[in-house]
Amino acid sequence: MNFSIAETMRRLFAPRHELSCSWFLWGRLRRALRQRGRNSSRESGAFLLGRQVDGRRRVVDFVLYDDLDPHCLDSGIVRFDGRYFGELWRLCKARGLSVVADVHVHPGGSGQSTSDRDHPMISRAGHIALILPRFASSPQPRRDIGIYRYLGAKRWATVAPEARSTFFHIGL
Repeated sequence: MNFSIAETMRRLFAPRHELSCSWFLWGRLRRALRQRGRNSSRESGAFLLGRQVDGRRRVVDFVLYDDLDPHCLDSGIVRFDGRYFGELWRLCKARGLSVVADVHVHPGGSGQSTSDRDHPMISRAGHIALILPRFASSPQPRRDIGIYRYLGAKRWATVAPEARSTFFHIGL
């Protein structure tokens, strides 16, 4: 019999969450985003890799934008060169994962900029984008994390602050 106690517990205590991530991985991700942001002097971001089952997405790894495109953060904001998507797809295939969401940081709040709205990192309907305020500095309660679902044609649905804790689970 093959099972995971952590997975069973997560299903019992967080069955309705559409996106989930372990607290350990989330902490590693936030530290990496702060480091790549050079002490809150520029934006940084990552593709969140994982699996999707029955409409629920589980983040199990991440790839920082500048690990793929070494110059994407040079201007202070994220400007990812599409030529590097091939490497992202190769990594996903090698790890048996897919991009389940993306995340980037903003200096102030977690609202989408015009550039964020007009240029989704993954322009496929249903894609989820997260924005961490204050360059991912602590604390980061879920109600402060911007959560957006891409609808296509440069349209987005915003997950309301009061719904973010039921949409996104950080835990087991």
